[in-house]
Amino acid sequence: MTEVLDPPAQAAPQPRVNRRLPAHPVVAIVGATGAVGIELIESLTARDFPVAQLKLLASARSAGMRLPFRGREIIVEELTEDSFAGVDVAFFSAGSGISRKFAPIAVQAGAVVVDNSSAFRMAPEVPLVVPEVNATALEAHDGIIANPNCVAAILTVALAPLAAAQRIRRLNVATYQAASGAGAAAMEELRQATGAYLEGRPFEQKVLPHPYAFNFFSHNAEVDPLSGYNGEEEKVVAETRRIMGRPDLPVGITCIRVPVLRAHGMAVTVEFEDALSVDEARRALVAAPGVRLVDDREANHFPMPVEASGQEDVLVGRLREDLGDPSGRSLALFVVGDQLLKGAALNAVQIAEALIGR
Repeated sequence: MTEVLDPPAQAAPQPRVNRRLPAHPVVAIVGATGAVGIELIESLTARDFPVAQLKLLASARSAGMRLPFRGREIIVEELTEDSFAGVDVAFFSAGSGISRKFAPIAVQAGAVVVDNSSAFRMAPEVPLVVPEVNATALEAHDGIIANPNCVAAILTVALAPLAAAQRIRRLNVATYQAASGAGAAAMEELRQATGAYLEGRPFEQKVLPHPYAFNFFSHNAEVDPLSGYNGEEEKVVAETRRIMGRPDLPVGITCIRVPVLRAHGMAVTVEFEDALSVDEARRALVAAPGVRLVDDREANHFPMPVEASGQEDVLVGRLREDLGDPSGRSLALFVVGDQLLKGAALNAVQIAEALIGR
């Protein structure tokens, strides 16, 4: 399987960059008017992040917009090469092309970049970080820190406590991915398509390649004709291995786009080196940061997108022994997390929190 769609961008060391952030940093958000940009603003507020000053940056067509932040409105500025003077930390969420061009410029200006695109995720000198899983990777960076693929971020939060209890031998994952992963335009297309379907009106989809309302389909990333895996699946495999420090971990995966607005679900089967009981797994998950156990067999209540949406925690449940493994070393579980939060904005803000020692 090809692990990476694009060659990893190279981020040259920049001696002007401090590895830590000041207690009250000047913050910039690149792509501030997009779905993740809006969530970044809200996460900074919800977590009481100590912002000294906030700069909102976007394309020329969005410049002049006003976005609320802590009781006042901030004018969105056009992103230029001069946008990063005085900035301590810059959150990038505007696509790989923008990150490849402007992230090194921001670093040269003295900022630490937390990048939400795929541009630097597999660059060996750039840490790929989920704070609950591998925060120690933040101890060495050259100014750019990569935020993982949304599935990899949510998945590894659930896997980390299990891996600490018993070494993982193999993973098999099926994802149920929300519209938000394809951006605000895909979310709006789902809303409009659903309304048209219910009213019996024709609807022509423009953002995603297949009818979305009351339908699901293989993830719309490009498919490798040789392996049969699509780019999303390749990213999840490569990034999960890197975050967990297991470069050879066997992972089987199928990624599906489902008509849900913003929370990704995953059916996960984990094979361990030795048996891990359901009770041991529950105890490990209950004690884990960023995890909420939702596992009520009697009420048939398990993780659902409607309950994960807008929540910071990753919901984990449906824990049971895998009947397909006669060795007794495998557990099955279901994981749901908000794609815009733990899968993107929240994880980025948590990285910045770690850099100021919160």
